[in-house]
Amino acid sequence: MARLSTAQPHDTSDGLTPFERAARNKMLLGLFIPLQNGAWTPSLYPRSTDWTFEYNAECAVRAEEMGFDLVFGLAQWHGAGGLGGEMRFRENTQDPLLVTAGLAALTRNIMLISTVHVLYGWTPLLLAKYAATLDHMSNGRWGINMVTGIKHEDFEMFGLDPVEHDLRYEMADELLEVMKELWSSTENVDHDGRFYRMKKGFVSPKPVNGRPIIVNASSSGAGVDFAARHSDLLFITRPAGADVYGLLKTHNQSIKQRAADAGHTVRTIINPHIICADTEKEARARKQAFIDHADPVALDNFFKFITGGDTVSWKGAMRDDLAVGGNMQMVGTPEQVVEKMLKLHDCGIDGIQVNFYDYLPDLEYFGERVLPLMKEAGLRN
Repeated sequence: MARLSTAQPHDTSDGLTPFERAARNKMLLGLFIPLQNGAWTPSLYPRSTDWTFEYNAECAVRAEEMGFDLVFGLAQWHGAGGLGGEMRFRENTQDPLLVTAGLAALTRNIMLISTVHVLYGWTPLLLAKYAATLDHMSNGRWGINMVTGIKHEDFEMFGLDPVEHDLRYEMADELLEVMKELWSSTENVDHDGRFYRMKKGFVSPKPVNGRPIIVNASSSGAGVDFAARHSDLLFITRPAGADVYGLLKTHNQSIKQRAADAGHTVRTIINPHIICADTEKEARARKQAFIDHADPVALDNFFKFITGGDTVSWKGAMRDDLAVGGNMQMVGTPEQVVEKMLKLHDCGIDGIQVNFYDYLPDLEYFGERVLPLMKEAGLRN
């Protein structure tokens, strides 16, 4: 049975929301929990990582006890066999909306972010009600990562016609605006818009802090504009090119300027896969072992999936990178990993959402060896 966190509840006398409290750190720290079999890495190298609720609950509870700010669940839709191979990569995949509901009862402080494909049959009223309920279950710690879709096959799975990329963000914009009105209005809400209609919609109780935490992930102009208007947190991806840090700095400056022009503040977060060991040689050997033991069919299909569709993110992904996982890799000693985090901070990135290969053992090592160095470097309070 999943255990309760032993973390002490945060002192709320400061009047801050959970997101505002976390943002006092120079670097937000999140954990990408492994809701799918194989998690982020289509490799057959031995590990204990598991997709089950019990395993994910243990990851979330331990992350909270270590002082992580948030856990984040990925949502994907695959057919029988998942992405294939001997491991049937990501065939088993849990719904993050329901998982975070379970985690709300086991945790006290950590923010719980659920990915929702908001155009796959949701209405503003239903999603606003689910969101307000989860927000109360978590005492204001819940957030929604609003994803508009990636593959034509996904839409077809739900019996829907595929929607052009930028139009999806116009639909999501209207959806969110209606939800915001439902979260704030003390009267029934009528809406007759371009994409959604509603008569006498009403949601009560209202979210704890006015609205849940709003997140999206995008590198496209339409997606960044959406974040600039609405999001607290924007997941960005590593740009393709030799000068990664220089490109990241320019990208961050552009995002934050767009948000400022919209009268809004958005923070950026990126997803590194952490491979850390006492020596650089050991860490690099471990990374190579993941690549050497890659499930070839699963990896090929994963590569096609990640770089296909009309998403702008991940277009620069390399095949070996995907054999490891994460949007970028931080490989080396604890000191070297923290040096790379400092470089990301210097680029204007506000947080990291980490994933691991062997989740629980790697998380323990991270907590024992890396977190103290992050505090020494001033990245964490």
